Formats: sequence, C-alpha cells, structure tokens
Amino acid sequence: MQPDLSSLLTTALRQLDYGQQPATLYDPIRYIMSLGGKRLRPLLTLLGGQLFTDDLAPLVKPALATEVFHNFTLLHDDLMDQAPLRRGQPTVHEKWNPNVAILSGDVMLVRAYELLFENVPLPLLPQVLRRFSQTAAEVCEGQQWDMNFETDTSITIAQYLDMIRLKTAVLLGFALELGAVLAGAAAEDAEHLRQFGTDIGLAFQLRDDLLDVYGDAATFGKRVGGDIISDKKTFLLLTAQAQANGAQQATLARYLGQPLADTDAKVRTVRGIYDELGIRPQTEALINDYFQAALQHLERVAAPAARKQPLHHLALQLMDRES
Repeated sequence: MQPDLSSLLTTALRQLDYGQQPATLYDPIRYIMSLGGKRLRPLLTLLGGQLFTDDLAPLVKPALATEVFHNFTLLHDDLMDQAPLRRGQPTVHEKWNPNVAILSGDVMLVRAYELLFENVPLPLLPQVLRRFSQTAAEVCEGQQWDMNFETDTSITIAQYLDMIRLKTAVLLGFALELGAVLAGAAAEDAEHLRQFGTDIGLAFQLRDDLLDVYGDAATFGKRVGGDIISDKKTFLLLTAQAQANGAQQATLARYLGQPLADTDAKVRTVRGIYDELGIRPQTEALINDYFQAALQHLERVAAPAARKQPLHHLALQLMDRES
C-alpha cells in the first residue's frame, strides 16, 4: 500500500464510531475491523481519485464505506461457511454466536451506507448510492451462486467466471469508480476504471485458485490443495472435467465427492490429471487475458501517465508480476 494513503486509511479506520451499546452488537464490529487485511478496496478508491485530484481528504470516508461493506460480507460469509478462523483469529460467530454475527453484520451494512450519504456531495449522491446498491446486490448474488454451486453438478466454466465476477470483482470495480466520480472524472473515465478493477479482480481470484493447487505452502497462507480436498468447483476443476478423457473422468469421479482418509493422495491424483491436461498453463493464459484487458482500460483513462503509475504498480503486485 502507498505509505501516505496507508496512513490516511489507518487513521480514519481507527476513528470510525460504529456505536457503543449494547456492547455485544458493536464489539464484534470493532473486532473484525481490527483484524487487518489488505484494505485494498479503500486504497483503490483513493488511487482512483488520485488520478484526477490532489485533495484526497474528502474521499477518505466514502472509501471506508467499501471496507466496512467488504468486512460485512466476510462476517456473514464466515457464518454461512461455518469457518472457524478469519485472518488467523476466531470468526465472529465462533467468538460470540451466530445471532450476534447476523446482527453485527447488518449494522455494518447500515454504517457503510451512512459513510456514503453523510460524506458524498449531494449532486453525486443519487448516482453513488444507486451504483453502490447495485454492486452490493451483485456481491450477494455471487455468494448465493457460490453456495448453489456446492450441490449443482452441471456448472459451466462461464457460470463460474460470472460467479467470481459478482462475488469478488465487482466491488473492486466499484471502489475505483467511486474514487473517480468523487474526484470529478468524466463518465467514460470512471467506467474504464470500473472495468479495470473488475478485470483485475477476476485475474486475482483465478490466480488465487491456481495458487491453491500449485502454490508454495510456506507463502500461500493456507493449505495448498484445500480446494481439491473440499471438491470446490474452480476454473481448474471445471476445465479438467470438460477436457478429461474416459480414464481421467473415471479417476476424477472416484476421488470427487467421496470421503477419503488420505487427502494428500487425493490432491496428488487430481493435480496429476491437471498436469496431464495442461490446466496450469490454460489458467495462466486466462489470468493474463484479464490482466491485459485491465491494463487496456487503464490506458484509455484520460489522466497523466505518472498518475496512473501507482495503480499499474498495484496491479503488478496483486498478480505478483514485475511487468
């Protein structure tokens, strides 16, 4: 994160007042917001605004709305997934209980709206709230599709890509669009930034799927092969199922959806089929397609190249690339 922008966001987050009583409603909000994370979404809002203005102070609180909303989705997603940990610490529903997680999450959504309607200039407010509401609904649609996919055996690659676009990518696009709109950007520039963020979000999620199978356990941050063990439908698995021959299909059927004591063998076997089919280079090619599409949108934004550099650098960081 840019050091100056990091300082702005960190200070502003610490100063947010979510409420006080009852403590069982507001303490969980302060808890999940204190667990850290990349703070990527508010950073994107500031970087989107920085393309068009030097005065970022009016953008800080609207930017925080994206972070509060994002953490609201994490709180509820953790409950739906029955996840025990978030960023290495107990999830809210584990530390308190499911009812607290629901209510505290509801308040976070309310606070996200408040950060917008109390800090966005009145002439821009209808546009911003309309786009935020559309994005918020899309994120919920993505989560519902993701849950539906757990039991649906007919998922297509196109459906999976649309799900991750909704669940992950659209909020990144909105964050950038928000910064541009608040900084007075032309509508076409704001749209290019929204598309840039969405494409980067798709590339980032696909890269995460790839690392889950082929990443270094020492640096990945979670167990490599977890998606294979849990039979999660990813681009890699769906592509393998679409391209596998009869013998490979039979092997996949033997390992998927079955309770197995030797999960390491399952990971080795499924990854072996991925290797036979060239799933890794196919995934890398799609990641690069989205990455290049994103850079093309950034190129079309009518702002000086020097102002675009921080966004370009952040995109490279997210993809763990040098150029």
